Amino acid sequence: MMDLKLEVLFIPVSDVDRAKRFYEKLGFRLDIDAANESYRAIQFTPPGSETSIIFGKGITSAQPGSIDPPVLTVYDIDAARDNLIARGVNVSEVFHYAGGPFNNAVENPRVGGRDPQGRSYNSFASFEDPDGNGWLLQEIQTRLPGREWNLTRPQGMDVATLAALLLETGEHHDHFEKTHAEHHWWDWYAPYLSARQSGSDPEEAAATADRYMEKVLHVRPR
Repeated sequence: MMDLKLEVLFIPVSDVDRAKRFYEKLGFRLDIDAANESYRAIQFTPPGSETSIIFGKGITSAQPGSIDPPVLTVYDIDAARDNLIARGVNVSEVFHYAGGPFNNAVENPRVGGRDPQGRSYNSFASFEDPDGNGWLLQEIQTRLPGREWNLTRPQGMDVATLAALLLETGEHHDHFEKTHAEHHWWDWYAPYLSARQSGSDPEEAAATADRYMEKVLHVRPR
């Protein structure tokens, strides 16, 4: 089967430098900022993503603010939302769709609060860049069969990198272990590592693991 991977999304913006500051604030990785007298291309990549965005001058004929929301998947939508708000981004409250994910065909499609059944793919939040280009956050903790997280991609971690990540996990786990009831350490490590592999930063991943222990396994603070 042909190997086709989505590489780039083009984002139409009116003020290139303003957009650059915004996407830096989001924590996207700056890959390219190339320009000449009539052209400028800036490429950013969201944390943990294999797909990048490009905007600039002479890039696209689309009107600024005209794109339909691209989707950023996150392991823990509450932790991701808190992280973005801490970075100064105006993020909506968490919501779900009355008629199922992305169904805007019904009246009042967005309903406040997480998906009542706690299902993956069904809880969202949204935000906009300075030009009004919309983005959606979608929580996915368990993927559908055939859509599992790819942990064996070519750029996967070598042994030294994995060892460093395990050390980092242990350091963040220490505080939880001291302040909560007795538990199996691997139950905390699993959601932390999963969140980090999905692009969360260490603080966001720790919050995800804490929430998993307390809400799913009911390990409460001492």
